[in-house]
Amino acid sequence: MYLTDRSAPVQAGPGQGRRRGPGRRVAPVVLVLGTVSLITDISSEMVTAVLPLYLVSTLGFSPLGFGTLDGIYNGVSALVQLTGGHLADRVRGHKLMAGLGYGLSALCKPLLLLAGSIGTLGTVLALDRTGKGLRTAPRDAMISLSTPAGSHGRAFGVHRAMDTTGAMLGPLAAFLILRAAADGYDAVFGVSACVAALGVLVLVLFVPGRRQAERTQESGPPRAKPSVREALALLRLPRLRTLACCAALLGLTTVSDAFVYLLLQRRAGVGEEWFTLLPLGTAAVFLLLAVPLGALADRIGRRTVFLAGHAGLLTAYALLLWAPGTPALAPLVLALHGVFYAATDGVLPAALAGVVPEHLRASGLALVGTSQALARFCCSLAFGAAWTAWGDGPALAGSALGLLCCAAVAALVLRPADGTR
Repeated sequence: MYLTDRSAPVQAGPGQGRRRGPGRRVAPVVLVLGTVSLITDISSEMVTAVLPLYLVSTLGFSPLGFGTLDGIYNGVSALVQLTGGHLADRVRGHKLMAGLGYGLSALCKPLLLLAGSIGTLGTVLALDRTGKGLRTAPRDAMISLSTPAGSHGRAFGVHRAMDTTGAMLGPLAAFLILRAAADGYDAVFGVSACVAALGVLVLVLFVPGRRQAERTQESGPPRAKPSVREALALLRLPRLRTLACCAALLGLTTVSDAFVYLLLQRRAGVGEEWFTLLPLGTAAVFLLLAVPLGALADRIGRRTVFLAGHAGLLTAYALLLWAPGTPALAPLVLALHGVFYAATDGVLPAALAGVVPEHLRASGLALVGTSQALARFCCSLAFGAAWTAWGDGPALAGSALGLLCCAAVAALVLRPADGTR
């Protein structure tokens, strides 16, 4: 089973019938969605950058308490992705569902100013992740449907690069606000809310809606609205089922970014005033490599690039476990962390685009995204509990051993049946 079957016929999306070949140009809708993601990521990463220290240092949360909230932050969107993806396909309104998701996340940002307990914070973070769950599958469906099949890796790479630009600017903005404002955390949350609202505005004004998209489609008999049973029946597709299982398996041993940065701060002796800049290292490498690795995956196969990214993550875990706390440790770990995201974050949906039928594209993306997010939710809870019980070192060692085993299983399961790469 190959991570993507490049020889499989894929129906052209709206407006693709007039294209003479895959080409190298990126569709305008991809660039606009990338701009929306860039702005939104500035907002969300401002919060993400300060949240670990805010919870652990300011509010005094234990690693288990933080792991629970981090699991909620990453896991709630998993359950909502199924709803968002199916509704987007059913009403044929990918922009509508994406807009609802972006809008809900924007509304949650100012509520962080009022949250001071684990219950209140958990509720606000759950609502914020509900917005992310609603928007992710419809957004990725719009990207894949506007792009020729042979260029999916490049298109998702461009989008992820623009998204990551926001991920770089967000922590930098949080760092500058914390240094300039008296009530730094409140200021970060307030500015984040304003930036998120701007992202919603760009989506509403510049992303083509249902009517514009329908004008580009060829005339033909109307297709019946897909049912929940039809969406769930996608799991009968062997390739999609394999991808969903591998994504979940690897997600079970993928330590969340927040824990990686907390571990790196302790191992490398990074001062608290510099903590918010750690995500910049990951984001910079992600930004540089997202497009090249996406294009490489289109050429040599997504399986190879996808597994190589997990090998980079495993190397980062090994450095955190055994490397001495020299000045070189932080840049090495952050570089490997960025390579992992560049090789996996856009490659997985690019592979799925060649597997899922066009009229169920958002549902299929949501199924695999849900399996991966639920697995990472479980990993956050387990890692936080292990850190609390046995310490950060044994917890990371267990995750590294698990990742090694899961990657080996994924390499066997995703092995191409015809002996190609």
